[in-house]
Amino acid sequence: MEVELREVHDSDLPVFYRQMNDPEAVRMAAFTAPDPADRTAFDAHWERLRASRDVVRTVLADGDVVGSAAVYGEPGEREVTYWIDRAYWGRGIATAALRALLAAVPERPLYARAAADNAASRRVLEKCGFRLTARARGYAEARGEEIDEVVLALR
Repeated sequence: MEVELREVHDSDLPVFYRQMNDPEAVRMAAFTAPDPADRTAFDAHWERLRASRDVVRTVLADGDVVGSAAVYGEPGEREVTYWIDRAYWGRGIATAALRALLAAVPERPLYARAAADNAASRRVLEKCGFRLTARARGYAEARGEEIDEVVLALR
C-alpha cells in the first residue's frame, strides 16, 4: 500500500468529520473535542488549523483519504498528532504517515501524547523514534474522566 501526505483539500473535511465520529476510534484516542458531532466546532477548528503556520496534511493510502497528520504548537514545544480511519488500522499506515511527516518537518524536539492504554499509538510513535519521557493524567473528553497518558519525545 502506498502512503503519502498532501495538503488538506476542502473535500477531505467531510471524510475527517466521519472518521472523527467513529465511537470506537474516539474512545481509543481519548483526548478529543468535547463534542465530536458538533459540526460548527469541527469546521471552525479545521479553518483555524488550515490558516495557521502548523503543518497539517491529509493521509492518503493508495490514493484514498484515510486520515490526517499534523505538527502543531510553539517552537520547542511542538507536538505531532495523527488520525487514521479505523477501517485502516493495523496496516502500517499510521507509521508510514508519521515517518513522512517527520521527514517533512526536520525540527526537533517534537513531542507526542497518547492515552496510556492506547498501545497501538504508542507503538507507532516508538517505531518512529519517539521515546517515553513522562507520564501524566489528563481529562479525556471521549471518556468523560481523567485518565493516564504518556508523553513521548523525538530529539
